[in-house]
Amino acid sequence: MHSLPPKHLLLQACRGLPPDNHPVLRCAGLLADLHERRLTAAAGATGHIDHDRARLVHDIDRWVAAELPKAERDAHLHTETVGTVVDRLAQFSALAYLTLATSPDDAVDEAAQRLTELAIAYEHLAHELAAGRRRLPNLTGNREYEY
Repeated sequence: MHSLPPKHLLLQACRGLPPDNHPVLRCAGLLADLHERRLTAAAGATGHIDHDRARLVHDIDRWVAAELPKAERDAHLHTETVGTVVDRLAQFSALAYLTLATSPDDAVDEAAQRLTELAIAYEHLAHELAAGRRRLPNLTGNREYEY
C-alpha cells in the first residue's frame, strides 16, 4: 500500500515543479495547469478543460481506492473525495499565483490564507485516511463541476 503525498510536495506539483513518480502529484500538476488555462479562457469555453479536470479527479479517486487502507465502517465520512480536494488545491494555487501577480497585498494575503488552510485540511485528511479513521464518499457518475 502507498500513501498520499505530503502537502508540501502537492503544493510544489501545483506550481509546476517536477513531481516525483507519484500519480497524485502528476495529476495535481495537470489540474493546476488546467485551472490556469480556465482562468484565462473565454466565457463559455471551459467545457473541454472541465472534462479533463473531471477525468483527473476520477484518476486520483481510483488510485486512492486501490492504494489506501480501507476504513472501518464506523469511521467518519468525509464530505469530498481526495480527488476533489486536490482539484480545489490546484484551483486555489492557480488563483493565489494570479492574485500575486495582479492584485493588492490584502487580496494576496487572503488567497494565500485560503490555500494554506486547504493544504492543512488535506494533510489532516491524508493522516486520517492512512489511520483508517476517515472514509470517503463514493461519488460515481458524472463528475463535471460548476463554478
